[in-house]
Amino acid sequence: MSVLILGFITSFVITYMAIPAIITVAKARKLFDQPNGRSSHSTPTPSLGGIGIFGGVICGVILWTPTVYFGQLQYTLAAIILLFLVGTRDDLVPIPPLKKLVIQVLAAVILIYKAKVSITDWWGILGVNELNELFSFVFSLIAIVGIVNAYNLIDGINGLAGSIGLIASMFFGSWFFLTGHVEWATVAIAMVGALTAFLKFNFTPARIFMGDTGSLLIGLTCSVMSFEFIALSKTLPSDSIYFFDGAPVVALSVMILPIYDTMRVFLRRMMHGHSPFHADKTHIHHLILAKGYSHMESTGILCAVNVLLIGLTVGLQDIGINRLLLVLVLSTVLLNYVMLHIMPDKQVRVLAGEPGVDGSV
Repeated sequence: MSVLILGFITSFVITYMAIPAIITVAKARKLFDQPNGRSSHSTPTPSLGGIGIFGGVICGVILWTPTVYFGQLQYTLAAIILLFLVGTRDDLVPIPPLKKLVIQVLAAVILIYKAKVSITDWWGILGVNELNELFSFVFSLIAIVGIVNAYNLIDGINGLAGSIGLIASMFFGSWFFLTGHVEWATVAIAMVGALTAFLKFNFTPARIFMGDTGSLLIGLTCSVMSFEFIALSKTLPSDSIYFFDGAPVVALSVMILPIYDTMRVFLRRMMHGHSPFHADKTHIHHLILAKGYSHMESTGILCAVNVLLIGLTVGLQDIGINRLLLVLVLSTVLLNYVMLHIMPDKQVRVLAGEPGVDGSV
């Protein structure tokens, strides 16, 4: 327990101390995220908060992970550093999406082949259990890159990506701690500490955004934690209170909002004859803003839905994994419909935000 407390404190303090300095440097060098047609903010705002998150997580993990476990994390940290570098470069000087994708694939390959982080069993989903090596590699690669980009795409309003990442880290971190996997619990708790500190500056009125540096880091870390949660669940006795019959579906429920929203937006764009990567303002957080809700109200609604879906999935473990997956998908679609079509509109605010909502200081 002391290791986790120290990891949390270290990551929190480093991130909390680093971000004001990053804001000062960004303002002095005019390193701002300039508003454009897709933005939900109207004031130029620094977008290098991910540097502070990275510093907190890395120090929290390296300083406090017990030496006996650290060898299992070295390749994961290498993949994290790789995405940190490409994210920072993109926040400073935008790089072509294809180059970003190549680096993401490289980071995923490192995780799969060196860190042994992969999906090797579907637990009976669609009648599939153990996967052959080739299919396991392809599926794991697509899943990691997909999750990374899903978290990147949901980073569109104040507090959202950080809060969704915080929920995931708290859930996985608690499970790792309770099942005795100190190394992964340390990673999760370090992320909790860093995101808690970051959100102090990202909640309305936002003084800084996390940028690609932060969202790519959160996405990669969540993908690793979810894969390890699934794999380690297999090692528990079936009568353990921490064993989930539908572990893959539980992991999916933790990350369902960014994954579902990305799939929904991509499908909608293709149905309208556009590239799935065509930029627009059709993500769910944009649509809730358009109903007149503020950034923080929208973030609160989506976080509540995320927690509700996790609770529903955890509570229905006994119905079988395929039924559980169906319940999760249908519940997500239903709640999406409720948020966009049944939830009452509020008076629409100018530029989707009252003073301070749009990222102004």
